[in-house]
Amino acid sequence: MKIAIATDHNGVDVKKEIKAYLKNQGIEVIDFSQHNSAVDDYPMYAFEVGEYIAGGNADFGILLCGTGIGMSIAANKVKGIRCAHVSNTSEAILARNHNNANIIALGINNNKVNDILKMIDLFINTDFKKEERHIRRNNQISEYENKR
Repeated sequence: MKIAIATDHNGVDVKKEIKAYLKNQGIEVIDFSQHNSAVDDYPMYAFEVGEYIAGGNADFGILLCGTGIGMSIAANKVKGIRCAHVSNTSEAILARNHNNANIIALGINNNKVNDILKMIDLFINTDFKKEERHIRRNNQISEYENKR
């Protein structure tokens, strides 16, 4: 498995812990924010990870910022991306199970590192539930996106 990751200046320390955790599981991690500064523009990181995922170069993406909201908004501007802003384990499961999300956006301000790791584990290890209703809804989103 290959995962692309990026953070703005808020999540640098958390990103290091996530990378070490994933690498210990034998997961290849591609870091798109190796050099952060206090004035990072998070949209650029979200776009880069989104393009990488949409291009089929990695299985999933992980985006971190203070709230996770800005990263998710930016990533969802990339065609083919389904970035879910997740704040608990149930949402991490449903993001994959129902929505077939390919990027998870997490806020580091209101989550402990262990909780973030649990959400990531659930996200990357949950399959898309290929029920007709989920397929239909996901197809509706893709069809709308492709009209633009």
